[in-house]
Amino acid sequence: MKCTSCKAGSLVPAYLDTLFPCHTCDNCGGSFVYLADYLKWKEGNPNLANLTVSGESFEVSETAQAMICPKTGLFMTKYRIASNTDHRIDLSHTINAIWMDKGEWELLKTRGLAGRLNEIFTAPWQNKIRAAKTAEVLDGIYAKEFGENYAAIKAFRELIQPLDNRAEIIAFLVSDDPYKA
Repeated sequence: MKCTSCKAGSLVPAYLDTLFPCHTCDNCGGSFVYLADYLKWKEGNPNLANLTVSGESFEVSETAQAMICPKTGLFMTKYRIASNTDHRIDLSHTINAIWMDKGEWELLKTRGLAGRLNEIFTAPWQNKIRAAKTAEVLDGIYAKEFGENYAAIKAFRELIQPLDNRAEIIAFLVSDDPYKA
């Protein structure tokens, strides 16, 4: 198979991290993995806590453009792995195969996600990432809007949040003159 990421290499049979079968590009180092092979490996290795990255540093690539599945020729869908990284893993829904750019497996291991790879493609996982990104954006907007008072406002909000009369407290605060009837 030809590599559809770099378009220059060939995908040769290999083992990802000597753990499970994959096809690795002999040019860019990306890996094409059948999810069934990963799940079979995962099932046989319940203690994934020992899965760590070696002490040496690693480089992580990212394919920005849409990926074409090297097996089917159809577009693959990109899935975010976490809210605090732009790296995405590509999934071919037709044959349940994934593409990981060079270094992404190591990235998953450093984040403790190598044993949860299949969860990344679920709606709850992606919804959690979207919610975290939304919260991050709103936090930035509020910080800009409220400036140096933002920390105090957040602290006060947390203080009144559990109170039964918080609506009355807010009404008191927004009233031009809370002592007038």
